[in-house]
Amino acid sequence: MTLLRKQKPALLVLEDGCVFRGEAFAGEGEVLGEVVFNTGMTGYQEVLTDPSYKGQIVAMTYPLIGNYGINPEDMEAAGISLEGFIVREYSDFPSNWRSRQSLKTFMESQGKLGVEGLDCRALTRRLRVSGAMRGILTTEIQDVEILLQRVRAYPGLVGQDLVRTVTCQEPYRWVRGSVQPADRDRRPEEGKNLRVVVLDCGVKYNILRCLEAEGCEVIVVPACSSDEQILSWSPDGLLLSNGPGDPAALPYIVATVRQLLGKVPIFGICLGHQILGQAVGGRTEKLKFGHHGINQPVKHRLSGRVEITSQNHGFVVVPESLPADLEKTHDNLNDGTSEGIAYPSLGAFSVQYHPEAAPGPQDASYLFKQFVKLITSEKGNKLRTPS
Repeated sequence: MTLLRKQKPALLVLEDGCVFRGEAFAGEGEVLGEVVFNTGMTGYQEVLTDPSYKGQIVAMTYPLIGNYGINPEDMEAAGISLEGFIVREYSDFPSNWRSRQSLKTFMESQGKLGVEGLDCRALTRRLRVSGAMRGILTTEIQDVEILLQRVRAYPGLVGQDLVRTVTCQEPYRWVRGSVQPADRDRRPEEGKNLRVVVLDCGVKYNILRCLEAEGCEVIVVPACSSDEQILSWSPDGLLLSNGPGDPAALPYIVATVRQLLGKVPIFGICLGHQILGQAVGGRTEKLKFGHHGINQPVKHRLSGRVEITSQNHGFVVVPESLPADLEKTHDNLNDGTSEGIAYPSLGAFSVQYHPEAAPGPQDASYLFKQFVKLITSEKGNKLRTPS
């Protein structure tokens, strides 16, 4: 722990009664959430700004966090979505030419609580053995019994629709890293011949960057958009984004996607994979402690190739619940869970992991090219079909 820095004592109390003590390095107050661990050695800024972490308190397993600061280029959303952030040791003196501010000032500008000094190894072990748990992180109260009552009264993530808290409120265009007003009548920029509509369930900016890099015009719409509203944009393809919470709590999105199957090529990522799985008749379930990190090995069934992937999810599609004519394309090599499905007859496919991230570093980038190839093929078929 950094010396000569006066900090407020902090407590983490889990629903099973386990107590961890530390000190606040950023902010103060009290937050409730599902406590999970992330195994990434780098990427804490991406973790902080990933909307999929809404409703969660995240503990980093790598012991030193904050050492390269924060910069605007690595933002995955406009702000921080997670509830609280736990590290073993916070570095208050970032050293990186891209750094523009410290982790502490960034978190405090967003009104978020960061705590250091906890035994993150013991915490990770607890969550690994017992599973992700509800927890309360506070600098306000030191009475464990009161905190335990509060955390046990907290409903948790199962059955909660958190997408509504992170989705955009109005459609927008993504243009060279900036958010611009969406206009159906506006002509796309030169070279942008394919229009992709992104259903924003908590989209990460790098997904939008990857689509744009593949020559797509990118339109982002709210998660509550109807199939008619989505089709009114005349999309060549639809991307179902990542996002937080329980996919089973999103029947309105599943119903919309079910209406669009076969009408437009669809690519789902993370939560989008779970939504597509439900739309074709499958079901989802909660994992014991989830997949959170940048080192998840995934096998591509067709090629036999193993991809090192970035993941952040607590729920999965149950393979046995999927239709027999649906292709299971990817498997997690750690626990055998579903990592990808495809429905060629409907022009739809999805993956559970994040191909826009770069842990491999480019192991999964082919999926965006595959999506563009699918869109181009479908668009060509329509042009060749007599009216």
